[in-house]
Amino acid sequence: RKEMKMEECLKYYAAACQTDLPSPLNRAEMKRNTQRMLRMIDHAVVGYAPFMPIKLVVFPEFAHAAPAYLTLKELREKLAVPIPNAHTEKLQAKAREYELYIQSGTLLETDAKWPGAVFNTTCLIGPEGIVYKYRKVNPWIPWEVHTSPHDIEGYDEALFPVAQTPIGNIGAAICYDWLFPEPLRQLTANGAEILVRVSAYMDPFGSTEPMDWWTVVNRCRALENLAYVVAANQGASLKHYPPFSWPGGSMVVDYDGRLLGQASPGPGERIVVAAINVEMLRYERKMRRAHQMMAHLRTECYPMYRRSFLSGLPGAGQAEDRTVSQQELRIDDAKRKMGYLGGEERAPTPNIQDLLDASSDERSK
Repeated sequence: RKEMKMEECLKYYAAACQTDLPSPLNRAEMKRNTQRMLRMIDHAVVGYAPFMPIKLVVFPEFAHAAPAYLTLKELREKLAVPIPNAHTEKLQAKAREYELYIQSGTLLETDAKWPGAVFNTTCLIGPEGIVYKYRKVNPWIPWEVHTSPHDIEGYDEALFPVAQTPIGNIGAAICYDWLFPEPLRQLTANGAEILVRVSAYMDPFGSTEPMDWWTVVNRCRALENLAYVVAANQGASLKHYPPFSWPGGSMVVDYDGRLLGQASPGPGERIVVAAINVEMLRYERKMRRAHQMMAHLRTECYPMYRRSFLSGLPGAGQAEDRTVSQQELRIDDAKRKMGYLGGEERAPTPNIQDLLDASSDERSK
C-alpha cells in the first residue's frame, strides 16, 4: 500500500482533546472509548478548519483504559493488549484521512519480548503508522502496579524516544513523569521541540488555586526546556473514574511558559486548540543567550544523580504479580536512603479496592 507523505508544516494548530468516559473494566469496553475519540478528532479538524489546520491531536492518560485493578495479574488478564492493535489501527486510519499526528491515550500493553510485564503506554501515530511508543517510566506508586521499563533487567529499548516529523520533533511523557524534571529534560536533550503530556491528574492537584500543580508544572517544564507543551488531562467525573475526580484544564503552553489556550476547569469533554510555530521556536533556540537553560546546564554539580534511590524488585519485569504492598516497601526503602525515616512506623494504607469494587457492581446493574 502506498504510504502518504505529508509535506512539512511548521505553523499549525494543536488540539488537546479532553475525555469524559467510563473506565473500561474489560477489553470489550475499550472499543466504546476509542470510537468516541475518533469522533472527537472529527470535531476538532472540521470545527477549526476555517482558522488553521490541526496537525497534532493529543488525548489524555486512561482515555483507552485505566489501571482499574490493584494487581498486575488482573491488569494482564482483563485489560492489557499488545501494540499494534485494533485501537491503534483505527487511529492510524484517522491520521491518514486528515494528514495529522495523534498522541493516543494510554493503553495497558503486553509485549512478548518482556513476558510478565504490563506497561502503561502511549503511541504517537501518524499517516505512516506508529512512530514511537512511550512507556511510563514513573508509575504513580503505590497505586499503579504496572511495570516501569526502568525496572526490567536488560531492558534495551529507548526510554525517551523523540520523533522527527514534518510538524516538528515530538516527545511524550505520561502524567506523574512530569513531576520529575528529568524525563522532560532528557526528551529535550534527545531533540524534542514539542513536549506532549498525556495525563490523568486528579483533584485537588489541578488547574485552580490553591494547588494548581497541573498548570504550574506544565508552564515550568515549557520554559525550562524552551519547548512547546501540549497537555491533555483526564476530564472524567468521579462517577466514571473512582475513587478520584478529575479537573481537566487541558492546555497548550509556549516555550516561554505562556498559556496559549486552556480548557475551563472541571470535568467534561473539551477540545482546546492553540497555534504552534516551530519555526519561531527554532529561531529562539538558535539566537538566545540568556535563559537558555540547556546550554547553561552544569551536570557535574549534582552528585545525587550518581546513585539510585528507588530500588527494583527481584524479577521486576517478569513478575507474575505485583501488589500495592510491594510498592510501599520500595518507597519506604527509598525514604530511608534519603534519611526521611527513623524508627517511625508507616501508617496503614486506606483500602481503595472497596471503592473500585463498588463502581464495578454499579456498572454491572
